[in-house]
Amino acid sequence: MSALTATGLRAGASSTGAIKTLVRAARMVPEFRAGLRLTIALALLATAGRVVVPIAVQQTIDRGLLAGDGPDYGLVRTTVLLCLLAIIVTAVSAYAMNYRLFRSTETALSSLRVRAFRHVHDLSMLHQQTERRGSLVSRVTSDVDQLSIFMQWGGILGVLSLGQLVVASIIMAVYSWQLTLLVYLCFVPMVLSMRFFQRRLATTYGQVRERVGDMLGAISESVVGAQTVRAYGISERTGRRIDTAIDRHYRTAVRAQKQSALFFGTGEFVAALANAGVIVVGVLLGLAGGLSPGTLVAFLFLVTLFIGPVQIATEVLNEAQNALASFRRVLDVLDTAPDVADPGAGGRDLPAGPLGVRFEHVHFAYPTGPEVLVDVDLSIAPRRRVAVVGETGSGKTTFAKLLTRLMDPTRGRVLLGGVPLSEVRFSSLRERVVMVPQDGFLFATSIAENVRYGRSSLSDADVEAAFVALGLDDWVYGLPRGIHTLVGERGEALSVGERQLVAVARAYVADPDLLVLDEATSAVDPATEVRLTRALDSLTRGRTTLTIAHRLSTAEAADEVIVVDAGRVVQRGPHAELVNVAGPYARLHASWAAHQSR
Repeated sequence: MSALTATGLRAGASSTGAIKTLVRAARMVPEFRAGLRLTIALALLATAGRVVVPIAVQQTIDRGLLAGDGPDYGLVRTTVLLCLLAIIVTAVSAYAMNYRLFRSTETALSSLRVRAFRHVHDLSMLHQQTERRGSLVSRVTSDVDQLSIFMQWGGILGVLSLGQLVVASIIMAVYSWQLTLLVYLCFVPMVLSMRFFQRRLATTYGQVRERVGDMLGAISESVVGAQTVRAYGISERTGRRIDTAIDRHYRTAVRAQKQSALFFGTGEFVAALANAGVIVVGVLLGLAGGLSPGTLVAFLFLVTLFIGPVQIATEVLNEAQNALASFRRVLDVLDTAPDVADPGAGGRDLPAGPLGVRFEHVHFAYPTGPEVLVDVDLSIAPRRRVAVVGETGSGKTTFAKLLTRLMDPTRGRVLLGGVPLSEVRFSSLRERVVMVPQDGFLFATSIAENVRYGRSSLSDADVEAAFVALGLDDWVYGLPRGIHTLVGERGEALSVGERQLVAVARAYVADPDLLVLDEATSAVDPATEVRLTRALDSLTRGRTTLTIAHRLSTAEAADEVIVVDAGRVVQRGPHAELVNVAGPYARLHASWAAHQSR
């Protein structure tokens, strides 16, 4: 997906209405809706308990302390005990509601996080190259965390506040419709301005979440590339780049908080105005005989219960906009359809036995560039070892990506065993086809666990047997802890060549029918190259193998050589034949041989 398309998706998502986004969120995470009715019932019970105190105050003053025949202490005692019981019920209900809401929220967001991660993993290499990986990771981590904070804090307060507002309004209206009308009139300007603030906060917090992604992207790149940063002495420049990303996030966050503070300040002013109005008008009504002292005091308690949710609403709105911006960023990922999709249940399995390869008039171009493969039409017989050679940028690496379906052709078809790759289930494809990339990526665990990524059921004895079969037992037994040696982050505790040895062992235990190698020996020392060459000979024997050859010694050992130039297949045949014919391969081989003799 191009950067322009991704930007368009973000703009479209940002324009989605808040209500529509919330409705979609509710549909997307059904775990959150499970048991929601009981949670809301508990919330209403907890909220109703809060109005018991104002009612108890009114009854205690008017019917207890100011009774016509003198204070009725029995009524006061009964009222206090009932009030205490109501407070206990309220506390228990609030605890049960909080527990249920926290549990359902974490369950729902864990499901969303897993779904978002798997979708990111399913996106093609093209999309992952277009958008920085730090930003993609922030969608699954930081943005979902922001949703969690809102749903567990703002969600609880929102439910309680709404219930409290409704119940307080009803009791206030029963006590004095005049004062209730006055309170509502005080808050009309704030309610009218809420939509304006909501739009501005939505825009600003959308920018805040974007800046978080940029900041994480810059930091993660500098951490992963720390060795390069130190090697080229660019720590200061890298630091400035990170400082710039952090500063942009800081400025955007401060701007959002200034807008939020303005809205919150408006709520504080309106709350003070409402309290002052109730006191003045309430005293006048009391003097006129239309309001008892207990009712006025209770009404002031109720106004506090009414104002609290309104003030909290400003904070909830603030967090809601942050959460909505985060959810829209998660939706950006989930709405991005993988351009290399798994056909799933409707797909086919690869046929049993050795696999042949067929490229039918294949063209490929990256979204913003020219074609890198042009009308490639060829077949590779089963169990043949084929080397693809060509100058840098000729398109040879694209062969490997198309054959393993990391990308799909722009035009034409790639077939394995006579089955179009686009129809093959990923489960079948990944089981039968294995690629050993040039960088030999390893996970931060032991050598044995990295090898077992090829087949998780293997025992330690099986892993050791694989190294023996590949002729690598002398190397692995020479390590401090053998196959249990930890390889470090990205395998950096091992050399480049040693990482390749582990990657080859991982491919060996996977036992594929088609092996794709992105020249495993291109960046290793001579001693390791000897080990790798011997191991690769064992690995490729009896399998269909396509090797992207950077060193032409690989082409010399292949059954057949395919020469690519400017995206076209220009020569094909055995090494012994091509090297003696004037053409691109003879020139490449002569140049390589001259370099080797220096």
